[in-house]
Amino acid sequence: MKITRNSRGSLNRYVTLLLLFFAVNTYAHDDYDVQCEDTCSHIHGIDISHYQGDIFWESVGDRTPMAFVYIKATEGGDRIDERFEENIRMAHRHGLKVGSYHFYRPLTEQYKQLENFKKQCLPREQDLIPMIDVESVGGLPVEDFCDSLFFFLELVEEAYHQRPLIYTGRNFYNKYLKGMLKGYKLMIAMYTDEEPVLADEQDITIWQYTGKGRVEGVKGFVDKSRFMGNHTLFEIRYRH
Repeated sequence: MKITRNSRGSLNRYVTLLLLFFAVNTYAHDDYDVQCEDTCSHIHGIDISHYQGDIFWESVGDRTPMAFVYIKATEGGDRIDERFEENIRMAHRHGLKVGSYHFYRPLTEQYKQLENFKKQCLPREQDLIPMIDVESVGGLPVEDFCDSLFFFLELVEEAYHQRPLIYTGRNFYNKYLKGMLKGYKLMIAMYTDEEPVLADEQDITIWQYTGKGRVEGVKGFVDKSRFMGNHTLFEIRYRH
């Protein structure tokens, strides 16, 4: 075939587009595969609930850098996560340090929430202190919300003989909880490349750095966290 000037130009454009295609896809693949735990020495973990569906815990425990997992146990006064019992049993079996968490509902009676959580979060099954997930004021004025929350936190501490870990978002903390949680260990969610800093500069124990993490053995997205600075798992161990 005779290659003309026009056909040579088309060929060059085709080659250029082909090279660009491979370059873009190679970059995207690398960006997907290289994750925080691949490039740092911090202690990493995940938190999960029924939303993750079936989890292949052998892969999570044996083939990923994840050292700990917080598993949703309950929500409000009567909701129990349908996969809690299976998840906590299998996570233990495959070597992860395990903690349980409760999603707090400010408008639900605190004693009812505590009893719901206590029925699932059994001390003998815990490696890590209980975690309370605080993401909503329930439409309450800030003062009433804080009264509700701190009464519940006192009940949890009395029941488990140790203060719970508090999970919340950076923006939520700065708006509603600034200066209120001294003495509590915090897991702060903020999905950026920069480490979170709170408005009152309170120390952060764990940073949940993405809600769209990928972990072998888990279908779809999963929340991933890492310890900040020199913090370690020892600091949130469950004291039996």
